[in-house]
Amino acid sequence: MKIATKFLGEVEITNEDVITFPEGIPGFPDVTKFVLLPLDQDLPLALLQATENAELGFIVAYPFVFKPDYAFDLSMEDSEVLVAEREEDLVTYAIVTLKEQLSDSTMNLLAPVVINMKKKVGKQIVLSDSKAYPLRFSLSALEGSVK
Repeated sequence: MKIATKFLGEVEITNEDVITFPEGIPGFPDVTKFVLLPLDQDLPLALLQATENAELGFIVAYPFVFKPDYAFDLSMEDSEVLVAEREEDLVTYAIVTLKEQLSDSTMNLLAPVVINMKKKVGKQIVLSDSKAYPLRFSLSALEGSVK
């Protein structure tokens, strides 16, 4: 099937590509179906796009590229929503706020998006430790990161 996207125009997806967010994403509780689309082969970024709303798409990054020591624990409730049987099935992303220069952009480490790639279930988790992980972590904070 084809869907309209915020940044990539119309793209072809399959039903197997659809990731269900049973609780939606904070601020968008009624939007539960998304796909993860690569943006650029040379950048650790992707588009988390709502399948039924072309205007709702989030640029996401693999946070460990920019903050290698990033770590958090999943609660039992989050594990249940994600149907998490094995840690290897879970992939973590952070929502990015893009600026004109990528090095001026930030990502939200306080509310990671965790996806069970095997079960195609996702959840944005709001962490309680706001001192350890900021809402706006600079993508240029890592030496040698994208400039």
